[in-house]
Amino acid sequence: MEKEREAMQTWKERVEQELDRVVAFWMEHSHDQEHGGFFTCLGRDGKVYDDLKYVWLQGRQVWMYCRLYRKLERFRSPELLDSAKAGGEFLLRYARVAPPGKKCAFVLTRDGRPVKVQRTIFSECFYTMAMNELWRVTGEARYQKEAVEMMEQIACWVREDPSGLGRPHLPGAPASESMAVPMMLLNLVDQLGEADEELAGNYAELGDWCVQRILRHVQRDGQAVLENVSEDGEELPGCLGRHQNPGHALEAGWFLLRHAVRKGDPKLRAHVINKFLLLPFRSGWDPDHGGLFYFQDVDGLCPTQLEWAMKLWWPHSEAMIAFLMGYSDSGDPALLHLFYQVAEYTFH
Repeated sequence: MEKEREAMQTWKERVEQELDRVVAFWMEHSHDQEHGGFFTCLGRDGKVYDDLKYVWLQGRQVWMYCRLYRKLERFRSPELLDSAKAGGEFLLRYARVAPPGKKCAFVLTRDGRPVKVQRTIFSECFYTMAMNELWRVTGEARYQKEAVEMMEQIACWVREDPSGLGRPHLPGAPASESMAVPMMLLNLVDQLGEADEELAGNYAELGDWCVQRILRHVQRDGQAVLENVSEDGEELPGCLGRHQNPGHALEAGWFLLRHAVRKGDPKLRAHVINKFLLLPFRSGWDPDHGGLFYFQDVDGLCPTQLEWAMKLWWPHSEAMIAFLMGYSDSGDPALLHLFYQVAEYTFH
């Protein structure tokens, strides 16, 4: 145990140093002092090579600044908070393409004009997370009002009437469900319900619904997590049905673990560790070169996504979070050693 504690402390210090370095980089180079919001297409030298503003990333940066400000004393600076507020105000002014409608743009010009809209819920999800965190650090009710109203709209689009997303119903398109949708909704339930008994109660049924929908993606007699299933929770034919995303499965795993801990459900926790942490990691890890594949076909055929063999940063971040969370909750040293394996590859 002493050796494990020393190893964990070493990694804690390494991650802390990396976090400080990364936040300093974004603080120095990403802030648009003229129009508000953030530049996200940055070279290694910090120079902006495209000034388009992606709403996902605007929302994520506001959320991250607020979360750091709220959770870690060393980030409790007026500059960080002011930058988060400037990003939030940019989103309030420009993210929604046709106010008072709730649909958000996917990407905006530097001065906030919409360029592209995706017919999904994800821009709205990150908008909601940003507004909720802003409310938590500022106490300004208008931010929470935005978060709760957008959450209600997202839930309506997903469970009742998707027509507002603008996606036409085409006769040849299979009726399918992507795991990303209930996964992100579960994350929002966790976000809005944190230390808020009233909202946690309001969203309890929605959270349980999300969990059940995510668990349906465990297919092939429990031997695979598939990204897409039918509306009835069955495997779909063709490439769409065989599609796997190891990073998404691991991300869903730590969302599910948080839910299981909140519920005090050890059976669900064990199932999640087995099916959403260990299973996708074992199938998704490249045995020859290390790292997680971006996409896979469950039958070993060539995925239609040509970038399937790429190693992206985000699945490895999700894996590190998932394995640390699994170890913290279960005490299983095997999960800690998987964290070490992923972390060594990632930092190398």
